[in-house]
Amino acid sequence: MKMYLISDNIDTQTGMRLAGVDGVVVHEREELRTALETALADKEIGILLLTEKFGREFPEIVDEVKLHAGEQIYTLWKMQTTGEFDFYEIEYQLGTEPFRYYFEIKKGTEICYFSRYGVTYRAEEYYSFIIQPGFSTPEWAKGAVMYQIFVDRFYNGDPTNDVEDDEYIYIGAPCKKIKDWSQAPASMDIRNFYGGDLQGVIDKLDYLQDLGIEVIYFNPLFVSPSNHKYDIQDYDYIDPHYGKIVVDDGEVLPKGAKDNIHATKYQQRTGDLRNLEASNQLFAKLVDAMHQRGMKVILDGVFNHCGSFNKWMDRERIYEPQPDYPKGAYVSAESPYRSFFLFHNNQDSAWPYNGTYDGWWGHDTLPKLAYEESPDLEDYIMRIGKKWVSAPYNIDGWRLDVAADLGFSNEYNHLFWKRFRKEVKSVNPDALILAEHYGEPQDWLQGDEWDSVMNYDAFMEPVTWFLTGMEKHSDERRTDLWGNADNFIGAMRHFMASMLTPSLQVAMNELSNHDHSRFLTRTNHKVGRVSQHGTKGAEEGVNLAVMREAVVMQMTWVGAPTVYYGDEVGLCGFTDPDNRRTYPWGHEDQELLAFHKEMIRIHKTEKPLRKGSIKLLAAGKNLLAYGRFEKDEQLVIIVNNSSILKEVTVPVWLTGMEMSGRMKRLIYTYEQGYTTAYDEYIVEDGEIVLNMGAYSAIVLKPIDTLTLR
Repeated sequence: MKMYLISDNIDTQTGMRLAGVDGVVVHEREELRTALETALADKEIGILLLTEKFGREFPEIVDEVKLHAGEQIYTLWKMQTTGEFDFYEIEYQLGTEPFRYYFEIKKGTEICYFSRYGVTYRAEEYYSFIIQPGFSTPEWAKGAVMYQIFVDRFYNGDPTNDVEDDEYIYIGAPCKKIKDWSQAPASMDIRNFYGGDLQGVIDKLDYLQDLGIEVIYFNPLFVSPSNHKYDIQDYDYIDPHYGKIVVDDGEVLPKGAKDNIHATKYQQRTGDLRNLEASNQLFAKLVDAMHQRGMKVILDGVFNHCGSFNKWMDRERIYEPQPDYPKGAYVSAESPYRSFFLFHNNQDSAWPYNGTYDGWWGHDTLPKLAYEESPDLEDYIMRIGKKWVSAPYNIDGWRLDVAADLGFSNEYNHLFWKRFRKEVKSVNPDALILAEHYGEPQDWLQGDEWDSVMNYDAFMEPVTWFLTGMEKHSDERRTDLWGNADNFIGAMRHFMASMLTPSLQVAMNELSNHDHSRFLTRTNHKVGRVSQHGTKGAEEGVNLAVMREAVVMQMTWVGAPTVYYGDEVGLCGFTDPDNRRTYPWGHEDQELLAFHKEMIRIHKTEKPLRKGSIKLLAAGKNLLAYGRFEKDEQLVIIVNNSSILKEVTVPVWLTGMEMSGRMKRLIYTYEQGYTTAYDEYIVEDGEIVLNMGAYSAIVLKPIDTLTLR
């Protein structure tokens, strides 16, 4: 270890050199900055000496705020002090590689560190801030209010395209048309159809716009035999049962049929190009209508597997009788799609009707796509990715189903998504690429694959545990996690730190979706499923006050709040298939709907809720307070998730507010409802003190035009 002197005069420097201390003479602030950075980067220098003049004329240099970037350490310069805050700055030229950094702050003998995890007393390099040069996410998606539609259950706008009884066989039994829109889904629901379609969405665009929706995320729309359509039959076309059927001459299955050889109505409906092109045209019309309203469209891309009905496989022999289609890989060894699948018996003698293909998770109705074996398959999906973001369809993004489970290795999966991103962005640079993913996503969110994820880990699950103590499927209840602010904060800090800021800002923040129980049902704390508790069990004992708390958090947290159709009007349901009930037109909870509209309005109106920073302000048992803020605007959100009144003290100055002043209430929710009536609260010594009723939440805003000091 050696000493080093930064001096303002040559005499001092000469004297110290005679004593064995090296150094440099500087006179200007920028020279001093350079000298400090050089000295701090030298690992052999243990003691840094500064002459008195620098401490007197440039007092900011004695504030030890440093930036750690790998083995490099840089001194930050205090550029401004206003009120309670100091502002530091450093200039750094980014290269092409990710720039990882965290801060070291020293006051006296105390040293702490600041990273994406927050303030700690030891360096946490894992949680370093990261800047990925060249990476950005679409501006339109940052904080955008999204709405997920499971089309069959939303609205029937065109009864002529409804699936008919016995139109075809799916997983061993004929499909069924449900005549009663309000009928609850059956336990084996995948072959039951209620008739919702794209015309129904067009008919309800006024409703969605009035609600405040900016983006619609559709569950799969492509030709598929199931109501969920995660078993794609044809990626090139919208399902005519959702679109248009202009040619309909075939017949339903004859009585006693065991297969789909004679399902001529279904074969024509889903195979005749006139129906397929008409359906694509209707979808283009829908997208155009939405764009004219300033709304965006995201499609569900299911690319890790297809369905046994798929034209590439054709195990159901839907396409075999149709001369316009090549033979499927199940039907013929000469199929152009043979390489798209992995056949365990690949001898030509295994055909025709080779059923030895690999199924996704062992399901023969879901053939696994063999990308590593087929460059042609990869090219085909790349064309699909580009086709739908191009004219005349012009969708605005993809949601990718179970995206990390695409090929047979992670190495290939990363290569695939890198190419997919390049291909899609080459056509529409502003397209959003959003993946469904379970577990930590950071390997996929390095700026060259996905834009973001469906935010299970850094939103849905922590919020659900904190507010209800329930697992997202209602499969488990944890009283130790119910109201546990420490667990909530720890989970949020950890999982939010695994995403770059641009990814966080577009992450899909849902309370419910098609895979999990409805959030409102989780508030009744019933563990189990519809088979145990019945349809009514999902609706009994629910707590609307907790639902309102959740919506406040959803609309004020970092990310894109995403409403699952029907949540806004009190739809209940245990996990799949009970979570896929029809939208209750004419039976909506109007108060809950009005509340959603108000919270969406606040989200869209208040600037910090789009891209602002977030800061934890206070926490305790069943209590959270956090701030959202930008340079000159602040909001404070407080949630009391207990059954009793609580007096809460919140240090609002941490958001950049003045130490004294006033705040106004934008909205307050309580056990019986909510209010937007005007009320004011006093800020003294940087704190606000208020009484929070049982199961309540509040959004506050400074009254005066305040600037970050």
